[in-house]
Amino acid sequence: NLLAALLAWLDVRSTGGELVLRIEDLDTQRTSRGLAGQLMDDLRWLGLEWDEGGLKPEYMQSYRTMYYEEAFHILEQQGLIYPCYCSRTERMASTAPHRGDGAVVYSGKCSHLTAEEQAELERRGRHPAWRVRCPDLIVALEDGNCGPYAENLAHDCGDFIVRRSDGVFAYQLAVVGDDALMRVSHVVRGRDLLYSAPRQTWLHEVLGYTPPEFFHVPLLLAPDGRRLAKRDHDMDMGVLRERYTPESLTGLLAFYAGLLDRPQSVQAKELIPLFSWAKVPKNDVVVGSP
Repeated sequence: NLLAALLAWLDVRSTGGELVLRIEDLDTQRTSRGLAGQLMDDLRWLGLEWDEGGLKPEYMQSYRTMYYEEAFHILEQQGLIYPCYCSRTERMASTAPHRGDGAVVYSGKCSHLTAEEQAELERRGRHPAWRVRCPDLIVALEDGNCGPYAENLAHDCGDFIVRRSDGVFAYQLAVVGDDALMRVSHVVRGRDLLYSAPRQTWLHEVLGYTPPEFFHVPLLLAPDGRRLAKRDHDMDMGVLRERYTPESLTGLLAFYAGLLDRPQSVQAKELIPLFSWAKVPKNDVVVGSP
């Protein structure tokens, strides 16, 4: 998360753009204003100030449902939306098609249900999620860091959820609407989300928006090859702030990002003239113990 934040900040500062801090709190059970405030404090501690956004309703997804409703309605008018009654167990069944990385491609089981079959499932207490119909279409893009990337939406992605069964709008639809309405031109995020870029590009176009440029950054891996995650408390920001100064942690991140040939204390602003996407690794980076 810190690596992506630093590279997004440097991309903005080196091109004269503006950095938007959006609070993606769609899932209110797993997010809070307190956690968002902590995130903002951590960014300020590192010197990564933003130009707009933060804890303002217009930049918090939990307050932007009306915009997602509008996008959902546009898809619905085009006949691209249908209800899906499959349980998680049914979706994850071993017979379901899988992508090369092991992710399940939805089989389309519910896409041909009749009105009578839908009514019967709802009579049994099933509450549907809503999926968008993906065409048999190859969507290709040029990622600003990883290079060319393409997927066939029908075969590599499959019909994906745009609204959950509890009524909460899904990440894929929400970020597309937000990026368009907030005039986002560059999206910088972890390489684990590269698979989302073709479907989001397609959604932008279907909704009449202009897709942003994507820049997917390498993931930082533990020495045993596993992804760093929230459960790795030795890499938690609270622990890191006790062990590092802002300058030393920034220098370590810059080293992992290929901007420095060795870790050294440096302020974020000192990295601006050194920044280039050509220096950033395309593959994941193994990090040592903090």
